[in-house]
Amino acid sequence: MDLVGLLEVTRVRSLTPRMRRVSFRAPDGFEPWPDQQLKLCFPREGQAMPQLPESSGDDMRWYQQFLAIPEDERPWMRSFTVRALVESRGEIDIDFVLHGDTGPATRWALTAAPGQVLGRYGPSAVYRRPLGSGDWSLFAGDETALPAIGTLLESLPPSARAVVYVEVADPAEEQPLPHADVRWLHRSGGASLLPAVRAAVFPSGTPFAWLAGEAGAVRALRRHLVTDRGIDKRRIDFAGYWRARLTQDDDPTAEDLAEARERLAAG
Repeated sequence: MDLVGLLEVTRVRSLTPRMRRVSFRAPDGFEPWPDQQLKLCFPREGQAMPQLPESSGDDMRWYQQFLAIPEDERPWMRSFTVRALVESRGEIDIDFVLHGDTGPATRWALTAAPGQVLGRYGPSAVYRRPLGSGDWSLFAGDETALPAIGTLLESLPPSARAVVYVEVADPAEEQPLPHADVRWLHRSGGASLLPAVRAAVFPSGTPFAWLAGEAGAVRALRRHLVTDRGIDKRRIDFAGYWRARLTQDDDPTAEDLAEARERLAAG
């Protein structure tokens, strides 16, 4: 499958008040895997479809060509998780969290309709990472992590034990999740991830932990698991999906760079 291409919207529906699922025509040769990431490219105002460089077979070279596009013509690029490949429909599903109307992805998702087109880079099998194993699995994240958590839970054998903590706005944002003991944390009621995980009584045995969501919260969770719980760093997979008060267009902070170095070392 070519790493660069266009995605055509086939249908749109709301899963919750703040989560919208957009289905796209699946690219030829698309192969799904759990926690599958790709880059979506959103057209600038006045563009029917985004302007993209051709695939070069080299990630860095393609990205340099992408940055060479004049800024006022260059698409906004954001990372997303493929929630599912629905082979019977020839579609892939991608879920959008509706944070508000300020970001390009949310603005687009609020008015998405069949026939509209986005650009795509990926998914690349180079970034395919199997979930680590343990006596049990811990998943913790906010609503942005729900698509990935869903695919990872679906990949577990029925006998696997998984404990899940998900922070969402309110009870209306809860979604069905398979094969797991799920603790929903509602911000409307004052709950949040870090205090909930700190207070948790973990099952016996050695866990593998998967953490994702707001970068600062993910870093704090990881520090707690390593420092207070004594979990080996190599048994924790973590990703900061977004940053409070910053966007993906803003320069990385020192903490972002430190996180990237740790993820590269762990990989």
